[in-house]
Amino acid sequence: MVAMCTALLSNANEGSSFIPKKDSNIAKTTLTLTDVKEGQRLIIKDLNGFILYKEFIKESGLYSKVFDLTDLPDGDYFFEHEKDLEIKTIPFSVKSNTVTFEKDKTITLYKPYVVLKKNTIYMNKLALNDASLDLTIHYVGYNGGKELIYSETIKNTKSIERAYKLMKSNKGNYIVTIHSDNRTYYEYFTL
Repeated sequence: MVAMCTALLSNANEGSSFIPKKDSNIAKTTLTLTDVKEGQRLIIKDLNGFILYKEFIKESGLYSKVFDLTDLPDGDYFFEHEKDLEIKTIPFSVKSNTVTFEKDKTITLYKPYVVLKKNTIYMNKLALNDASLDLTIHYVGYNGGKELIYSETIKNTKSIERAYKLMKSNKGNYIVTIHSDNRTYYEYFTL
């Protein structure tokens, strides 16, 4: 687990970088992402979380695309580059058909890594901003009944590592729900 967290931290520094560039002649913005991988997602959202644009990246390497963001209503928005274990956001605002990027407010959130090995659920998450984490594990029996078997709130920890041992005799489906950084993640397992 320590090696996994170390790898996450080392990849955190290497990730993609946002390079927005305004083309003054045609009022469009070119977004360039370095080091992307096929299958990653690029999303544009408003502050309410409403998705305005979503694309799965088709080729690894350098990603560059021209957007006309001036057509958006005045307000605050953000690009979201979602990778396997991290989400990088860069906010921008639109006012009177003028787009302003706020590169200094770019943030990176780390998604939890959850895996089942034999009858143990392992969970790792980097919380460099000390965000709290709420975790629940539900057992869903073959009859469809859902039962809370464990819940935990973790605070003030930058590197969260947990292992939850499941009873081998409780065959069925399990749902791990993790809420952190104003996002909810679900993992489904069958034992």
